[in-house]
Amino acid sequence: MASTQVASEKAGVAHVARTGTTLAAVSVVQFMVSLDLTVVNVGLPQIGSSLGFSEVGLTWVIHAYALTFGGLLLLGGKIADRYGYKRVMLFGLVLFGVSSLVGGLAQVPGQLVAARAVQGIGAAAVAPAALALLSSTFPGGKERVKAFGIWSAVNASGGAVGVLVGGLLTQYAGWQWVMFINLPMAALALLLAWRGIARDTPSARRGRPDVLGAVLATAGAALLVYGVVRTDEYAWTSPNTLITLAVAVVLLAAFVQVERTTKRDPLIRLGLFANRSVSGANIFMLLFGGAMASALYFVSLYLQRVLGGSPARAGTEFLPFMVGVVVGSTLAVKFGYKFAPRNMLIVGGTMAALGYAWFSLMRPDGTLLVDVLGPSVLASLGIGLCLAPAVSIATGGVLPHEAGAASGVLNSTRQIGASLGLAALGTVAADRTGKVVTAGSLNAGYALGMLVGAGMLAVAVLVAVFVLPRPARATADGAQQS
Repeated sequence: MASTQVASEKAGVAHVARTGTTLAAVSVVQFMVSLDLTVVNVGLPQIGSSLGFSEVGLTWVIHAYALTFGGLLLLGGKIADRYGYKRVMLFGLVLFGVSSLVGGLAQVPGQLVAARAVQGIGAAAVAPAALALLSSTFPGGKERVKAFGIWSAVNASGGAVGVLVGGLLTQYAGWQWVMFINLPMAALALLLAWRGIARDTPSARRGRPDVLGAVLATAGAALLVYGVVRTDEYAWTSPNTLITLAVAVVLLAAFVQVERTTKRDPLIRLGLFANRSVSGANIFMLLFGGAMASALYFVSLYLQRVLGGSPARAGTEFLPFMVGVVVGSTLAVKFGYKFAPRNMLIVGGTMAALGYAWFSLMRPDGTLLVDVLGPSVLASLGIGLCLAPAVSIATGGVLPHEAGAASGVLNSTRQIGASLGLAALGTVAADRTGKVVTAGSLNAGYALGMLVGAGMLAVAVLVAVFVLPRPARATADGAQQS
């Protein structure tokens, strides 16, 4: 009897240790991925001058990561389901770490862009595998609520820490360290996962993952961005631009056809988009992702290239924006018990649009308090209010077994929207700046970019108003009606 009790106690201790290690590994992974989305932004001016990027070409440091991450995220989830979460996460961590090292050693623009693209592939493998491990390790109860609460906090804090750390590293250690910083985190996550996470059994294999669909979607989106970005050299009506955009449309159309007819496990069940909640939330997030990326990009450059701040100072001055996103996300959870998600999107999107419009008034001789802090607080709180409600809407109107797929599609849409939006806004800003680059001309370009971003957010609000279904309301007898 005593030996049985001792064995049971040992098993309980081992279970707690293993779940704790899994939570630690997943938290490190999520922090690393979230940090990488923002840590590079503050270092962009130094990256551009050190490697010889053009004004528009510099945007590819962001595009390369966002496109491969967003384009391959669904495939990463399918592969993890088929071959095991631990195995795929370990592979993704190695790929992410090695590409970070290569990126930090880059000597020319093409090397850094290629490394960022491979980083995105690693993130597309790591992120869904880590989240699935967390979900399977904590299947229910208070432990699950606590685990996902920690994961959400780490996810939000990674982006906030990224802008501060990016500035400090760029100024005092060199821009290369915004890439090298991933190495110790990837190594720690590898050690924790290798030693502490049990090998999981892959789920039932319904069919081989649709690799062709993922390649077509990623290539089509990349070519679409390439065509838009190149309009700074070739007019919209030029053969170069028209042919590039036409090929992009053909690739994306081929992706849709493959998803309809493939005998493999499709990335997306296209019927999901017949649901107004899913389609509306994804259109909203496409516009929202593009606008958010423009703020990270333009404001970071404005603080350094126009106001003349150092990278460390810019990272510190950008911190209120990232903290505002975290606060807004927290408020969204609190208000979510009282207000419908659709209404939260309308309010948050309107606040963000007004903040971006305020940003568009930035001046060449501006100050932090007048030109940055006020619009940062207003826009970031609005952005934070939108994040959780968008996920809630996109996943709340589908069958339970498709909630994961709907969430994955929304995340992919956000990343691809970030790249497409930044391509369009970056081109608009570069055109307004012109060939003669001065603090005044740069300011004019960044201000116009933020104004167009405000317009994108305004359209997103209209999508929430007219496309998303209205929330149900209670009748006198307690029944629900639309």
